[in-house]
Amino acid sequence: MARVAGRFARVEPRRRARAFVLGLLADLPRKNCWTIAEHAGDASPAGMQHLLSRASRDADQVRDDIRNFVVDNLGDENAILVVDETGDLKKGSSTVGVQRQYTGTAGRIENSQVAVHLVYAAPAGHAAIDRRLDIPRSWTQDPDRCRAAGIPDDLRFATKPALTAEMIAQALDSGVPASWVTGDEVYGGDPHLSAGLERRRIGYVLAVSRKRPIATGAGAFPAGVPAHGLPKRAWQRLSAGAGAKGHRFYDWAQVAMPSPPDRPGHRWLLVRRNRRTGELAFYRCYSPRSVPLNTLVTVAGRRWTVEETFQAAKGLAGLDEHQVRRWISWHRWTTLAMLAHAFLAVTAAIERATNAAAAELVPLTCNEIQRLSAALFARPLRDLSHRLRWSAWRRRHQARARTSHYRRQAAQQP
Repeated sequence: MARVAGRFARVEPRRRARAFVLGLLADLPRKNCWTIAEHAGDASPAGMQHLLSRASRDADQVRDDIRNFVVDNLGDENAILVVDETGDLKKGSSTVGVQRQYTGTAGRIENSQVAVHLVYAAPAGHAAIDRRLDIPRSWTQDPDRCRAAGIPDDLRFATKPALTAEMIAQALDSGVPASWVTGDEVYGGDPHLSAGLERRRIGYVLAVSRKRPIATGAGAFPAGVPAHGLPKRAWQRLSAGAGAKGHRFYDWAQVAMPSPPDRPGHRWLLVRRNRRTGELAFYRCYSPRSVPLNTLVTVAGRRWTVEETFQAAKGLAGLDEHQVRRWISWHRWTTLAMLAHAFLAVTAAIERATNAAAAELVPLTCNEIQRLSAALFARPLRDLSHRLRWSAWRRRHQARARTSHYRRQAAQQP
């Protein structure tokens, strides 16, 4: 918390932010302003709601502090920047950025809110260092709706790859040490993102669809065409990384691609084949210097760290449990959830580096550190009167809300 303390203008919001992060790390069945305020011992959620909506602080400055905290403890010159989006299912139409759209969280089109995250993946560990809320075109074309949700007037529609390019540029300009970028087909199919990375001479391994045109010495063909003509000796059995049940072995092949005269560097088509089903996956690759196949495979395998980060940030730090509607509140909640997860990731890395686990034990994980921190830092259980006051507060608030809904409905009747 000392890393971000200077971003708060007064001591009261600084202390409340600490209590908020402890609430995110607590063993609460549901994490929102009500439950976190009750956990902190407040008489009502008003203080926590003020922290998210009106307190004087800049969420982007706190984000910068989190990024520096992660890099100071996990930084590595060969680290990988991993990008992906995640969606939160929402009801109604007033929550900032919400609309019916595809989200991998549900695996289908749902009413949801989508955000793009940038994860710093190093040998010591991984954590999110930036985030961008995806504002659909249906929102940016409706100024009144944007204004009601607190979206800045100068915000313009941007695609997910464009948001990604902004985050990567900001991270690299701030001195984040990294040599590679990886992401799925949403980002591999965008030529502007890859061109920007090449200008910075940052390597990338970006997934593409089998129909994506790939330049070869004989012309441009869909990515799936060169793969089917590869000889048997072109394939190598390599691990994409260690999983919970062992190494993730696939067959891999590397096809050299020509480089334009005005864009030096080395380019390849990387092909992955499932050893059991034969299913193929394809990646566009670039590096300013020649690298062996196993380096590209390692980068491609590290893409899964973003899924692990989402799972941990949501399951342990309440990343997706917010019940906020406005632009500024979303950024403040998400940033504090990133801080809580970064604490877990860095603590796990420090523990692995300084204390060797016994042979019969696995090293401490983020999940186990969250359980221990909840036990070590949790406030004492409140007395019965505190619980009863909160019960009365919730029932009173719900009664007012129900009365308001019925009155509004009655007023709309002809």
